[in-house]
Formats: sequence, structure tokens, C-alpha cells
Amino acid sequence: MSQVKRKRYEALLAPMQEELVAMARWARVTGQRIVVLFEGRDTAGKGGAIRFISEKLNPRQCHVVALGKPTDAEQGQWYFQRYVPHLPTTGEIVLFDRSWYNRAGVEKVMGFATPDEVDHFLDQVPTFEKMLVDDGMLLFKYWLGADQEKQEERLRERLDDPLKRWKLSPIDLAARAKYDAYTRAREDMLARTHTDHAPWTLVDFNDQKRGRLTLVRDLLDRLPDTQCDAAAIDFPDLGHAPLEESYGVLQPIPTVPDS
Repeated sequence: MSQVKRKRYEALLAPMQEELVAMARWARVTGQRIVVLFEGRDTAGKGGAIRFISEKLNPRQCHVVALGKPTDAEQGQWYFQRYVPHLPTTGEIVLFDRSWYNRAGVEKVMGFATPDEVDHFLDQVPTFEKMLVDDGMLLFKYWLGADQEKQEERLRERLDDPLKRWKLSPIDLAARAKYDAYTRAREDMLARTHTDHAPWTLVDFNDQKRGRLTLVRDLLDRLPDTQCDAAAIDFPDLGHAPLEESYGVLQPIPTVPDS
């Protein structure tokens, strides 16, 4: 399948972002709580997909959660405890850039959790998610896929680009040799946590533009009717006040002549 060209991508992006703004307005007016989990391969494009959704939304309403390494105190807690405070209240949208499924993925493959801890997690997570759904949250779980060749290409790009090198962690480098182990961990996770109340949706992100469009279209289509008229705003003409001359005016950087 050919890659989506930028012009076509931008043409499809604009109306979809309008729908996302309408979704956020609907959530605020109706008090809906929306949770979206983004899991997947390193470099698949989780961050780009999250930016696609959140870019035009109010950051006070739409929160991105990307937790770091657990603290010593968090390591002694019930596993889900560190995630619960980040769940949405009424009218909010929360996008998890990796989630509690770290335990079934990187923690399992890299040996940060014991087999018993992973097994216990996989036993508990369907019940935990059913509690969220039964309480009225709208929960969506996406796995973003990329084949090994594409992953290597993107890791190399991060290595060669000083503006992207911060994305290349020691864990990413160590995971390069564990592609098959991550595949096995994913299949076990899907088999045990793909439920009627919280199903997984797998999206091909070898072409990231196409992947973003596909994921967001699926998300919007799975929501109820989000049509909710925007409140009318009275915007009277107040005229034009003069510039406050008492403030300094920032001067542009002078042009450096060619030598």
C-alpha cells in the first residue's frame, strides 16, 4: 500500500480535527469521561498519534499522561495505584502514552517484573478495566504496530538527528534484539486482556500518516453521536485602543550580511 502523501494527509486531517473539537465539547457538556490507551512498538508513532488528537484541544480538558520509572514508594503499591490518580473526572479526556500495560510488555521482556507479577497483572487487568467501564468511562485501547525493518529505520533516524536523539533511550537500544520476545509478550497480553467490555484495536503504523488517520477515524466512529452545538458568543466591537507606548518594543534580530 502506497504511503499517504502530505497534501492528501492535510486535506483529511483538517475535518477530522474539527470532529475532535466537537468530541471534546460534547464530553464537557455531557460530563463524559474518555480514556484512550496508546501501546505498541518502540518508534511506532504513539507520540505523533497523541499530538494528532490533542493538538487543537484545550490542555485543561485533554491531558496526556506519560509516566516515568516508578519511584521506590510506587514500587511498593498495588500496581494500578499510580495510574488511578490520572484517570479523568467528568468532562475530561485522558490519553495514556503507554499505560498499565507496561507490565505486560517492557517490564516482562526486560525482566523488570517477575513471571508471577506479570501473570497476576494479566489476571487482574480485565477486572480493573471492567470497573472503569461499569462506572461509565469510555475506554479505548490501541496497539500501534510497525515491522522490524521499519523500527530499525526509525531508531537509526533518531540516532542521526540531534533533535530526536532524546527519544532514543537505553531501553530502546536493548529492545532491538528482543523484537520476537516483544511479539510473544504482545500475543499473550492480547489473548488475556481482549474482552467484550475493553477490546483491543490493532493499527498498522508502518505508514504513520495513514495510521493516525485510521486510528482517529476509528475512535470517532466508536463514540456516540457527539453533535453538540457550540454556545453563542457575544463579541461586540470595542474599537481600537492606541499602543501603550510606555512599554519597550522588541526589535528584530539584525540581518547578518553575507561575507
